[in-house]
Amino acid sequence: MKYRTSEQNLNRERFLSGLCTLGILLLLSTSIPSTAQLIFEKGEYAARREKLMDQIPDGLLVLRGAHMPCGSRQFYQYNNLMYLSGVEIPDVVLVIDGRKRESTLFLTISENHARSEGIDLRVIRNPVYVTGIEHVLPLEDFTPFLDRSVKECKTIYAPFSSNELMAEVSREKNRSLQRSMTEDEWDGRETREMQFVNVLNNKYPDLSVRDCSPMIWDLRKIKSKAELELMRKCARIGVEAHLAFMRTTGVEVSEKSLANIFEYTCKDKGASGLAYNTIIMSDVNHAFGHYHRYDRTLKDGDFIILDAGPDYNYYDVDISTTFPANGKFSPVQKESYELALLVSETCIENYKPGISLADVGQKVKEVLIKNGYDPTERRFQRWLKYGGYNHSIGMAVHDGMGTFAGTDEVLQPGFVFACDIMTRADSVTSVRIEDTMLITEDGCEVLSEGLPRTVKEIEEWMGKQH
Repeated sequence: MKYRTSEQNLNRERFLSGLCTLGILLLLSTSIPSTAQLIFEKGEYAARREKLMDQIPDGLLVLRGAHMPCGSRQFYQYNNLMYLSGVEIPDVVLVIDGRKRESTLFLTISENHARSEGIDLRVIRNPVYVTGIEHVLPLEDFTPFLDRSVKECKTIYAPFSSNELMAEVSREKNRSLQRSMTEDEWDGRETREMQFVNVLNNKYPDLSVRDCSPMIWDLRKIKSKAELELMRKCARIGVEAHLAFMRTTGVEVSEKSLANIFEYTCKDKGASGLAYNTIIMSDVNHAFGHYHRYDRTLKDGDFIILDAGPDYNYYDVDISTTFPANGKFSPVQKESYELALLVSETCIENYKPGISLADVGQKVKEVLIKNGYDPTERRFQRWLKYGGYNHSIGMAVHDGMGTFAGTDEVLQPGFVFACDIMTRADSVTSVRIEDTMLITEDGCEVLSEGLPRTVKEIEEWMGKQH
């Protein structure tokens, strides 16, 4: 037997020690929390994909991610792809296989590019572990993968409606692109989504291509506990920004400076950006429901509507406040405001699981009659029909619009929507009181709580700020 010298033993110990240290480092690198780059735990995304697989047992669903934006704007992922994967990387493709009940992510990005975009390199180096997606392949493998897949599978699901980016709404974006491109006789291009559908049909003539947009919207409609916690944070930011706006408001203050205050406060508190263009309506601009030119300086007697909300980690809230620039309601302003508040409070008192929006509208009708109003007046009809509901809210401020069932919509726990009460007294006096609402197991929660809402609260609060 050959014996090691003491020096050999020392070298061996050093080698083993180094190997052990390397093993620990490797272990640590692969045991990093799965939220290294994802907003939610990877199991949250897996559960969403599982629900979608239940609806596509006969085929594959293909989602293509967003391109890098032109110029120097920051990259954001499409909402649908973010919802199902959490992967904020340009030009990825996600394939969800309902037959095999597994998913494949296609991506190609250099580490230098990833660093420049602030992408956690652990997602690039160990994507299967971090994302929980079963297979990750280079983007160049997508076409050969699809060529093989269509030999076994004759159904591909893809979105027919336009994908949303931050501050976009799929249905509204789709209509705009249809008008500006597809229906323009001097253009005629399809949307990116429909162009992909056309290429699939031409390349694979025996393939059946079906729309998956409503499926994903329907999943997005009911929020999980993790989503709701994030939306509560978003709502708190929105409330703080509304308060900052109100605190700064006064006679001879410009609308532009107020819009800047709102956006600054949102971003200073952690928001990625705005859910939509901040809407400021005053004086004659009350006639335009989404005015955002910021071209006035406030005057004594102006009545202001602020309709604005932040985007926080891909989730939005929608909040509207109405108040006088000088901090004191005129008789006309007060009368109009208190009517809208009466309806808003009635709706909120009656939202709960199992009730329909028409049922809430009936409660509003009873309250109007009790307070001496004629419910047959035209101005009340939307309140009675929809019970204060305007639109659902989530990853888009008008979220999953294609899944709304109308006045027969029965409220379910986890549903988040805008209670948006609007009324108009004259050309310079309209009111909008809007809150982001959550249906809970036994009632509802005002996510956007914390704002002065009564006339007395607003006047007292603004009096303390000035």
